[in-house]
Amino acid sequence: QVQLVESGGGLVQAGGSLRLSCAASGRTFSKYTMGWFRQAPGKEREFVVAISWSGGSTYYADSVKGRFTISRDNAKNTVYLQMNSLKPEDTAVYYCAARSGGSYYTVESYDYWGQGTQVTVSS
Repeated sequence: QVQLVESGGGLVQAGGSLRLSCAASGRTFSKYTMGWFRQAPGKEREFVVAISWSGGSTYYADSVKGRFTISRDNAKNTVYLQMNSLKPEDTAVYYCAARSGGSYYTVESYDYWGQGTQVTVSS
């Protein structure tokens, strides 16, 4: 079992920044690929970014490349998402997820999910 808890969401103006955190407990955190997904009202949950268990490989959706950065601290069992140059279209509930196999990019490949944290970007 893995439990994931996101934090750091909030309201920010366009062009601003937020840092999301995802704290993990239960199984050994470092054995899992970690990802961030987001879901806006009326839309499907979509891939944002993922990071390998070692932190050596990262994968970004085209929509966030150059603006978002994922990192992990296995000693703290925590993954972070630094979001810069935020746009109104980034508004969504952001979910942290843990993957043990399959595609980095698909919801179906992830085994555990956090409760989500709301990010709202105003114009």
